[in-house]
Amino acid sequence: MRTTARAVVLSGGLTHDFPATTACLVELLAERRLTAEVHTDVDTALRALPGAALLVVNALRWTMTGPGTPDRYRRLAGAEGASPSPGARAALAAHLAAGGGVLGMHTAAICFDDWPEWGRTLGGSWVWGRSHHPPLGPAVAVRPTPAAHELVAGIGPFTVVDEVYGDLERVPGLVPLLTARQPGGPDTEHPLLWAREHGGGRVVYDALGHHPASYEVPEHREIVRRAIRWTTTG
Repeated sequence: MRTTARAVVLSGGLTHDFPATTACLVELLAERRLTAEVHTDVDTALRALPGAALLVVNALRWTMTGPGTPDRYRRLAGAEGASPSPGARAALAAHLAAGGGVLGMHTAAICFDDWPEWGRTLGGSWVWGRSHHPPLGPAVAVRPTPAAHELVAGIGPFTVVDEVYGDLERVPGLVPLLTARQPGGPDTEHPLLWAREHGGGRVVYDALGHHPASYEVPEHREIVRRAIRWTTTG
């Protein structure tokens, strides 16, 4: 792990209890002896990256004006919309080039819709009008894939009450580590977790984590622990 032992956490946004889920993440970061620095302002968070070991995005921040965005969000764009400044975007590139890690949780794939490099970094992004998820509940069966990776080594199938994101735009070559089917949907296995290297750093995207109960499932909690470790070593 890098000697700075500091993690920058971007938290906040609509329709989710981000203070509660961020508290779960802060607890897991502390287990890894990473001091969490939580920000709700996008630029402040990204500009705080120099010297940090890890960027955690547990937020729902996007322009709210892009193609396909539902009107219910467009009406909030003036107060809630967000787009990182050029300096903030450059700070992420420098963070990765220095070997810093990125952990994107759940709605991180919806963030920063006017910043293509964010989607390329994370490995996937939400496309309004195509991507989707059913309402929260009932519990879904999550299955580790045969891929050999320390994030899921020894982890068996488990159930969790969470949202299963479907039909994200994904970069070529991604290897899913967890999949699940949407309740009431077709028998399509949707990727929920992957790990990759990009720009000099390690990146994990975990589509689970809608609410604190997701972090209480032992298998998922262990996977998040491993994701923090993997993104801050190497």
